[in-house]
Amino acid sequence: MTEPSYLAAVRESYDTVADDYAALVKSPSELDPLSRSMLTAFAELVRASDGGPVADVGCGPGKVTAHLAGLGVSPFGIDVSPKMIELARSAYPDLRFSVGSMTALKIADDALGGILAYYSTHHTPPELLPVVFAEFHRALAPGGQLLLVGHAELLNQAGLTVTAQLVQEPDEELHGKTASFLAHKPTTAAEEASLTSQPPEMS
Repeated sequence: MTEPSYLAAVRESYDTVADDYAALVKSPSELDPLSRSMLTAFAELVRASDGGPVADVGCGPGKVTAHLAGLGVSPFGIDVSPKMIELARSAYPDLRFSVGSMTALKIADDALGGILAYYSTHHTPPELLPVVFAEFHRALAPGGQLLLVGHAELLNQAGLTVTAQLVQEPDEELHGKTASFLAHKPTTAAEEASLTSQPPEMS
C-alpha cells in the first residue's frame, strides 16, 4: 500500500517536537484513576486470552509501552516518527520499538494478543479509519484485545466486537470529552457475522 500523504506531515511534526513532547507527556502512573484502570483491564484481558504480544501503535516516547510491560504483557512500540522511536529506545532499551504506520502494519495475520491505540488515531483522516481498523482486525489473533483511546467509529464494521466504553467528561486534566473503547477480535464466525446486525457504537 502506498503511504497516505498525511503521514509525512504527522512524521515531520512529531520529529520536530519529540524532545519537548517526551518531557511533557505524563507517565501512566500520573494519569487519572479511570484511565489507569482501562490500561489495567486491557492487560488483564490480554493475559486471560492467549497472552500474545501487544503492539502499542503510535507509541511516542514509549512511556505507555513500558507501563504495559509492568502489567505483565509483552509489548512493543510502533510510531511514524523516527525521533520518537529514537527517544523510546534510549529510555527503554529492554523493549522493542520500530518505525511504522498503523495503516500498514508489518505484522503477520492473527499474530497479536492485543493492540493499544492510545490517543494515536486522531491524526487519521476519517476516510482512512476503516483502513486502520481493518489492519487492527487482520493483525489480532482470534480473541485478541484492542484498547482504543480517543475517538472511535466503524469498529464493528471492521469486524471488532466492542465490549466496553468509558466516556470521560472534560476536567482540569482532560480538555475535551474523551472515550476509551475495549474491543476484541471475534473467536467464532458466528460472532463476527452478528456484528453486521448491531447498531453502531456511541462516539
